[in-house]
Amino acid sequence: MVFSSIIFILYFLPTFLLTYYFADKKYKNFVILFFSIFFYSWGAPKFIFVILGTTFIDYYLVRWMDSTERPLYRRLMLTLSISINLGLLFYFKYSNFFVENANELLSHFGLEAVHWTKLILPIGISFYTFETITYVVDVYRKVHKPLTNFWDYQLYIILFPKLIAGPIVRYHEIADQLTDRSQNDTADEKLMGFYRFAIGLAKKVLIANQMGLQADAIFDSDYGNLSSSVAWIGILAYTFQIYFDFAGYSDMAIGIARMVGFKFPENFNNPYVSQSVTEFWRRWHITLGNWMRNYLYIPLGGNRVEKWRLYFNLWLVFLASGFWHGASWNFIIWGAYHGLFLVLERVFLLKIYARIGPFFSTLFTFFVVTIGWVFFRVEKFSDAINYLKQLFSFHTNAEIQIKPDGQFYTFFSIAIFFSFFTYLRKGQKMHDVIYFEKYTNGRYVSMAVICALLVLLSVSFIATVDFNPFIYFRF
Repeated sequence: MVFSSIIFILYFLPTFLLTYYFADKKYKNFVILFFSIFFYSWGAPKFIFVILGTTFIDYYLVRWMDSTERPLYRRLMLTLSISINLGLLFYFKYSNFFVENANELLSHFGLEAVHWTKLILPIGISFYTFETITYVVDVYRKVHKPLTNFWDYQLYIILFPKLIAGPIVRYHEIADQLTDRSQNDTADEKLMGFYRFAIGLAKKVLIANQMGLQADAIFDSDYGNLSSSVAWIGILAYTFQIYFDFAGYSDMAIGIARMVGFKFPENFNNPYVSQSVTEFWRRWHITLGNWMRNYLYIPLGGNRVEKWRLYFNLWLVFLASGFWHGASWNFIIWGAYHGLFLVLERVFLLKIYARIGPFFSTLFTFFVVTIGWVFFRVEKFSDAINYLKQLFSFHTNAEIQIKPDGQFYTFFSIAIFFSFFTYLRKGQKMHDVIYFEKYTNGRYVSMAVICALLVLLSVSFIATVDFNPFIYFRF
């Protein structure tokens, strides 16, 4: 079940909200927990026991760790908890990758391949594993005390708005809200949550899905027979698809959470207006970047090391980020590619950006990011290279003629506008007014009408167009 499905919008979400609002205060967490377990079980009934079992083990390991001041015992509990969670992540997500690569190596030496039954990836395991790690590390560092109620901890891990694709909510950011959300339990917060959900749904359905239709048609064809112009349309369509798909889903998650009193951290901040790849990663998947910085980059030494070590750490973190996204060489290459540009910017590119000005810096950054998406979208390295060749072949004639229609170009123009409109001050001001500033009564009414129309339009698109993927669902 995804947020942009008919069954979620018309059945699950209304039922959940009505049950939650009418429930007594002392039962509200149980209502969320029940619906979260049901939500996860709908898509992965076999794996619900994996997540429930690991939460049970982690809860008591962390309690034991917090109850002692002996450094050795604390480190042992920390190591054990992280090992269990990363072990499960590696088993389910990366076993197939390592076995397949090992078998390729064995075949080169004429040896028999390892027999292996391919594993199915539990939904959202990458996200809730990172959140589990934040819990044990935050308690170990004494950033926040552990939860005293097992069900509250289970709710933190399995809370359905963030369960499938984030935002990755670090424990200390939400710990107090798990036990008391009275401060956020207002009509204003509920309305703002609905507005955020409606805007996210529109991003996902009205823009991302339209871009995805065209991107899939091009990427599913024979790359060698594509013209250069069609190849560029394909990767640009995917560039906008993945942004509005993931940012829209994050908006929906933040909106749902807000309707029940939770405040999630922001996950996107108009990343395509960035003037460097460094800035892009401060704006794209913000919660993943924060996680990588606090739980990997800083423990490696952060900025307090020699230059060569700093560059290596940056590159290593982004290599890990690519591998986190998926068990594929192309994801690793994508991460290394971004890490390379972060290092190059530290070495000399930032000076060049300062000379060429903001506009050309943004244009170049967008170009770099777009090229990187080829490795993210295409599964095989050789296919990615072939696609890149077509981008720069400048062939005008090709056997495959894929001509986008007027509807695609309309939504393509909308995607460009909403990707870059905050580049101008007026656009940024409008964005801040919609998302962050306090509303007047008149603005509440106008936004309610607009968002109701967006939901109706989105639902009609979902019902009539049999195309509603979610890219990050597989991570």
